[in-house]
Amino acid sequence: MTTVTSAQLSFWAKVMAYVALTKPRIIELLLVTTVPTMVVAQRGWPSLQLVVATLIGGTLAAGGANAFNMVIDRDIDAIMERTKGRPLVTGAMSPRAATIFASLIEIAAFVVLAIWVNVLSAWLALAATAFYIFIYTLWLKRRSKQNIVIGGAAGAVPVLIGWSAVTNSLAWAPVVLFAVIFIWTPPHFWALAVRYRDDYEAADVPMLPVVASLRRTTTEILVYTIVLWAASMLVGPVAKLGWIYAIGAMLLGAFFTYDAVGLYRLAHKDQADVARAMRLFHFSITYLTALFVLMAVDVLALG
Repeated sequence: MTTVTSAQLSFWAKVMAYVALTKPRIIELLLVTTVPTMVVAQRGWPSLQLVVATLIGGTLAAGGANAFNMVIDRDIDAIMERTKGRPLVTGAMSPRAATIFASLIEIAAFVVLAIWVNVLSAWLALAATAFYIFIYTLWLKRRSKQNIVIGGAAGAVPVLIGWSAVTNSLAWAPVVLFAVIFIWTPPHFWALAVRYRDDYEAADVPMLPVVASLRRTTTEILVYTIVLWAASMLVGPVAKLGWIYAIGAMLLGAFFTYDAVGLYRLAHKDQADVARAMRLFHFSITYLTALFVLMAVDVLALG
């Protein structure tokens, strides 16, 4: 691994290092759930200004939380092959610079949401950041095999923010949407952790595939996937969605469960198929994106 100093980097290399600090791929997935939730809450398209302000605020809040996570986890990031290229490991920036950056964009997130969206959304975003930093990163991640189960709550908050941005309140519909993402997170992340089990073991992080057998891990993935399927079907009646969402959610849940069953069967034959685990991981992203797009399509098409 080659390390450099911040002074050796070009301007654009520094910019890209700060962008990498926010984990943009994770932010993309969070925002994919926000806009459809706003459409469902509005029962149509919200104003463009409100959507843009919510997305900017949400991006800044999530980016700040991810940056704080990298500062705290820089020791284990240096051990894991998957994360050795992160900016704090390579020396692209100092922990102090990263902390200042994270703090500034968190403040900016609160200001943007409080002024151009509403105060409830601003506080929800701040609560999600605090939960991710203190409950998941500092407490659970290195201590409990339930780390990603409980910690996943932070990633489910964007739907609450999206709903509150439109209504300035919460209701049962966003709570069920929160539950969908909360339940989705363990099978999604555990599938990835199967692939990087050795990394987590080397870093002494008790992800489920490290502390439990592959059979146990795939059993829990399958159980969560089935519960997720049921929760996704509950969204329709609670959020007053129609047949487009109902049929789509049924099919998506069936495909997700089919993949989870395939991984489960291989594990119970003592065949550790990392490629199959990664297939499930990648499909889980497609699943969540498609599920929320279906919600928006259903509202816009059927009213």
